[in-house]
Amino acid sequence: MSDINEVFTLHKGAVPLLVSMPHIGTEIPAKLKDGYTDEALRVEDTDWHLHLLYNFLPALGASVLRPRYSRYVIDLNRPPDDAPMYPGASNTELCPTRFFSGEPLYKAGHEPAPEERARRREAYWQPYHSALAGELARLKAQHGFALLWDAHSIRSQIPWLFEGKLPDLNIGTASGASANEAITAAVVQACATAPHITTAVNGRFKGGYITRHYGQPASHVHAIQLEMCQSLYMQEVQPYAYDEALAAKVQPLLEKMVSDALQACVSSYEK
Repeated sequence: MSDINEVFTLHKGAVPLLVSMPHIGTEIPAKLKDGYTDEALRVEDTDWHLHLLYNFLPALGASVLRPRYSRYVIDLNRPPDDAPMYPGASNTELCPTRFFSGEPLYKAGHEPAPEERARRREAYWQPYHSALAGELARLKAQHGFALLWDAHSIRSQIPWLFEGKLPDLNIGTASGASANEAITAAVVQACATAPHITTAVNGRFKGGYITRHYGQPASHVHAIQLEMCQSLYMQEVQPYAYDEALAAKVQPLLEKMVSDALQACVSSYEK
């Protein structure tokens, strides 16, 4: 069963797993387009093609939440008060004003004013989070617990945000606060089956707002963020094409990571 509206699409699954893809949206509302630079309308900082990469989720029985609009409109993985997620480092905003390169997204003088940021929060951010919270509540009511997998991807090298090349797979659990240790361990053990793929746990990416806010193990909701390098499955430069041959090499590992995390979560409540 799917819930489709102006802001998001939610497919409701049967197992206690919700996969959120907050940065997969590519649209910018027509009424906002004039304020952006021409380059910004290409929405290059999208988490491209995750719906294709995670195409095993329906068979797994997972719920999947996907937004319609680009993170350039509003970043669904930032707190509503726009507090920095990584103090002391370069941070993107609730309503981003710069590319990941640090260059401006908006034409001069067209950056969103406080009133516009508040409007976007109400129109785009809140519906997504209401759906996310509601689906977690449904799964928890049905199963007694829920696992949230927050799916992301990013170019492997972005000097404005981090030095050097990222590890291929970046697992974040808010330094262990958002998920039981057994769930994280299951994901790490799955990664160990592919030693040629590099992995980091709670490194540069510890989980954004979604992971940190909704991951509440004491309340039987566990959350993990995966930030993966786009070089594993696509072209990192325009036209940002999906590479089926590359993707086919990493998909079995990705499916194992998600499946093993779910099984570890289920097992922790069967003891």
